Amino acid sequence: MTIQIGDTIPEVALKHIHDGVRVIDTPTLFTGKQVVLFAVPGAFTPTCSEHHLPGFVEHFGTFRKRGIDVICIAVNDPFVMQAWGESVGVPDGLQMVSDGNGDLVKAMGLEMDASAYGMGLRAKRFALYADDGVVKQLFVEAPGEFKVSSAEHVLAQLAV
Repeated sequence: MTIQIGDTIPEVALKHIHDGVRVIDTPTLFTGKQVVLFAVPGAFTPTCSEHHLPGFVEHFGTFRKRGIDVICIAVNDPFVMQAWGESVGVPDGLQMVSDGNGDLVKAMGLEMDASAYGMGLRAKRFALYADDGVVKQLFVEAPGEFKVSSAEHVLAQLAV
């Protein structure tokens, strides 16, 4: 079943690089915070590297001015996520988090099988807005599309 508006983000341990590889759980990432989480099918892939992540880099300051944390996840290892973030110039504070085994995307029902492309299990392209760990808005892309999960679209939906 796919996560829905009003659902709580599942409790899952993820990884990121901060003075070495560190485990970070979803309650730490979401509790007591406003968060936009966006997922990409793969680091260093064309749409993800040329449009999706760069859009959130470009608009990161706007999210932060609104008090919203921004987290990027992919079913990649934390070293790949770190290298990808560095290659795109991710600002301090935009968290690059590894869902290496796809535990979070599976728990949310937002995984996809990319075996036909030699990529195995991956995240669907999506973005969500959560307040204190509860999903308030969810934007899941149709296969092969990049529209509703863009930073620009998410910001427009969060306009006050």
